[in-house]
Amino acid sequence: MHPFSESDLSDLKSAKWILEHPGYAAKLADLLGKPIEKVYEYLPDDWREKVNSAVRKSLLKGLEFTIHTMRDGRPHASSDWLHKLLVAGAGAAGGAFGLVALPVELPISTCLILRSIADIARSEGHDLSSLEVRLSCLLVLALGGSSDEDNAAEGGYWVVRAALAKAVSEAAAFIAERGAVEESAPPLVRLIVAIAARFGAIVSEEVAAKAVPIIGAAGGATINYLFMAHFQDMARGHFIVRRLEDKYGSEAVMNKYSEL
Repeated sequence: MHPFSESDLSDLKSAKWILEHPGYAAKLADLLGKPIEKVYEYLPDDWREKVNSAVRKSLLKGLEFTIHTMRDGRPHASSDWLHKLLVAGAGAAGGAFGLVALPVELPISTCLILRSIADIARSEGHDLSSLEVRLSCLLVLALGGSSDEDNAAEGGYWVVRAALAKAVSEAAAFIAERGAVEESAPPLVRLIVAIAARFGAIVSEEVAAKAVPIIGAAGGATINYLFMAHFQDMARGHFIVRRLEDKYGSEAVMNKYSEL
């Protein structure tokens, strides 16, 4: 195996920092001026059920979007600001209507986030015509939660990837064979459920923040901007690691990551 170049080692250091310090809940707390847990007091009793339902439907739409609309192209710098502006617009509309807008706004925001994730993957040299890469875009939605279990210093990033590897592999095999996304297909259900368990926790924070009285359209836009920025960061870190794995091998990158 070739030793890591200085530039690749620097990229891996940056990726590790990104993946270990998502800070999404902290940014929301700074924005609202209070701990995110306190915001839950503003939510109706059945909000978790509504969020969970919206998350599953959004991930299914996101899977369909990922499989059928992403196309490869020449690598170029990703359009991070454009995607932030687009998702902020969706957040402004959602913020004006509150929780009732969630079933409409979340699928739109999720697809915009996946489009940005794919753009970042391509900018890191990955081939979007690959089914594996497209499903890896969806996997990014499971990264960077705020719970203690998600602490990448304890191996969280690699644990998440390992935990989802089988579900991603089975989904890829099913889609390759059938050429379509079938909502009730067991391999796809398992993948959606696995990602929803983690993505839903981050969405809950976003929804809680938007539920604050008089948050309004401007607040909804700002929260969605932070939401997009969070997943753009996770995507950058993840696809830097994958790029280096393609070059040096997964085991070598994992070992070097642990040494840093």
